[in-house]
Amino acid sequence: MDPELARWLVSDAARPALAEASGQPDPGSLAAATALRRHWTAEQSAAVLTQVALRRRGLTKFGPPAEHLFFTPDALEQATRAEVAAWRAARFVAAGVREVVDLGCGIGADALAFAAAGLKVVAVEADPATAVLAAANLGAANLGAGAEVVCGDAVELAGELLSDGAAVFIDPARRTASGRTWRVEDFSPPWDFATSLLTGRFGCIKGAPGLPSALLPNGLDATWVSHRGDLVETSLWSSRDRSSTVSPVPEPPRRQAVLLPGNQTLASGKDAPSGQVSRWLYEPDPAVIRARAIGTLADSLHAWTVHPGIAYLTGDALVATPFATAFEVSEILPYSEQVIRAWVRDHAVGVLEIKVRGLDVDPSTLRKRLKPRGPNSVTLVLTPTLDGSRALVVRRVRTGSGADPH
Repeated sequence: MDPELARWLVSDAARPALAEASGQPDPGSLAAATALRRHWTAEQSAAVLTQVALRRRGLTKFGPPAEHLFFTPDALEQATRAEVAAWRAARFVAAGVREVVDLGCGIGADALAFAAAGLKVVAVEADPATAVLAAANLGAANLGAGAEVVCGDAVELAGELLSDGAAVFIDPARRTASGRTWRVEDFSPPWDFATSLLTGRFGCIKGAPGLPSALLPNGLDATWVSHRGDLVETSLWSSRDRSSTVSPVPEPPRRQAVLLPGNQTLASGKDAPSGQVSRWLYEPDPAVIRARAIGTLADSLHAWTVHPGIAYLTGDALVATPFATAFEVSEILPYSEQVIRAWVRDHAVGVLEIKVRGLDVDPSTLRKRLKPRGPNSVTLVLTPTLDGSRALVVRRVRTGSGADPH
């Protein structure tokens, strides 16, 4: 977006256009564009209609406040969900932070949470138009002088902005002109630069949920965040106890899973033992799997894995936990398409959920071949076990923990 257009979009002059665009049932339609162009230029009409569409998409991340925020498509995609940003801000407050520099603020989702938590925030955004939107979002929140947006290069500005000992938050842009990138050398600001800023100061780097383990530097802590059952980010943290101690050999990352809302945490631990499939099956939250906390979870459930390296746990007792979805195992079938098809036919199964780990199976393709028909529904779990590959017929159990998102 052109910066001048962005300034118009956040001004009082654009309010009537935004109001008219908000009344359009389909802001992407030709009819909506035609209606808006009666009063505004084609460029202005496109801007407000795009904004309305983005606000509607933003409801899933921000709730009702999204109706008054300004977005770009890329910034909305990368923006932190409101509850996750509030959790992060609370960790900064608990660490005794009073001021934070947000490098790569996008439309200001995390900056808003920091400021709402009472922290002074300087938010840096390289793209001029996005910086205009971020400033409007922070200004509309009535947070006073506690939040400021600076348009500029994070690498060039970091030294000056962090000179007084402020904490740092970095959300590196993971997009290039060609689209989303997983090449760490394409991150902006650069990955090595971002991690270096956490040496000797409190801070956090937000990364993608699938951030490769090879990118986890020693001396930092790694947290995988699950929000309402969705794995949404990997964040790297420096800590007061680590940053205050100079060690010639930094410790490997300490790993943990965090479930939101609720802020339940589970640290990594030893590997879980394996054993025979029992009555109860547990599917760990993806944050638990990524944090390598399966063994810790197994201890709390008095459970074991169904096969080494497979992230399904099983046990003799049903234990409520927010960190896994529980299933009751009713039958154990050989992993044979012919056997499974016959079972599905004989039990008049029309709705078939298929879960797979450790086997080269595409659930949607297999479901078509099984030809489910009938009034009944069932969940099948296909997995290696100590007795070979099996199809487990299971029933999802609600344990009352409030953790089952399904």
